[in-house]
Amino acid sequence: MSQESGGIGVFGLLGVLFVGLKLGGIISWSWWWVTAPFWGGFVLAVVILFVLVAVALASDKRKWW
Repeated sequence: MSQESGGIGVFGLLGVLFVGLKLGGIISWSWWWVTAPFWGGFVLAVVILFVLVAVALASDKRKWW
């Protein structure tokens, strides 16, 4: 029997909550911050990847070309 991960995660719940609070007029945050839980993880992954590539290129141990 396999267990599949399904449903909504923590960041999805936060995103839905923030959108509901924004539309309900409870918070007056910018839409950038309200939607941050939806796209924030992707941006963080890209930044980490960029740092890792920069460190690898700066290192003399490995040649990329």
